[in-house]
Amino acid sequence: MTTRKVLAAMAIAGLAASQPVSAADAGGAIIAAQCNGCHGFEGASKGVVPALNGKPALLLSQAMKDFKSGARKGTIMNRIAKGYTDGEMDNVAQYYSGIK
Repeated sequence: MTTRKVLAAMAIAGLAASQPVSAADAGGAIIAAQCNGCHGFEGASKGVVPALNGKPALLLSQAMKDFKSGARKGTIMNRIAKGYTDGEMDNVAQYYSGIK
């Protein structure tokens, strides 16, 4: 077998063995990176948008679920929250609650 064929076989085997990882499985930090624009790095907003770091996970998770359902009104969070599963929102809430 030539080197090219060996490398090609290794690449195919590597792709076949890899498992896709959802954002929920990977943890809240991946999703939270998308929140930095409004809520600040690691949720430490210093502006009019609420800071998220250190808040209780249950409070954060419920707020996101309320935005998603429409029970809580917001300027953009209602639309953003609709893009996440409950599990993903729980992971983001856990992530932010762990930052002091």
